[in-house]
Amino acid sequence: MDEFEAIALALEYPGPGSPETLRATWEALPGGPVRRHLLKFLGEMDKLSLSGWEELHTRTLDLAPIFAPYVGYVIWGENYQRGEFLAAVKVAQDEEGIDRRGELADHLEPVLRYLAATDRPVVPLVEVFAQSLDKMKKTLKETEADNPYRHVLVAASEAAERLEVPVGGAG
Repeated sequence: MDEFEAIALALEYPGPGSPETLRATWEALPGGPVRRHLLKFLGEMDKLSLSGWEELHTRTLDLAPIFAPYVGYVIWGENYQRGEFLAAVKVAQDEEGIDRRGELADHLEPVLRYLAATDRPVVPLVEVFAQSLDKMKKTLKETEADNPYRHVLVAASEAAERLEVPVGGAG
């Protein structure tokens, strides 16, 4: 499984069997920082009941989230640049058949799934992805430093370090 896809799994709403499924998936990843941080996340989530995990997920990522899990929003806020970014990422995700599951195109989960599906990510995304993750990590650290989702953001940052603008700038 691709690291980006493995990270996206951590952002799904938890359900019965989630810990077992995630552990099996993540233990099968190659060794390295992404795998290590995902397993740290799971180790902390193992201390919670399913309802506790669901509550933490909702508090962290849904409704009034602790950090905005939207790549374009954390870079530009609500303005035309984000709109252009959303349009470009949506077209690219549609071309790869990414199911956004009701989320906007710049939500972290479909962005990660898109990055797992393509070997030529769109340039605007590559240019801001790592920076957006840094801002998300900073916000989470300032508001709830011990939140287990910090490990997911660090894992995403580790994977993002390997992203490169496609040759020829296309995408």
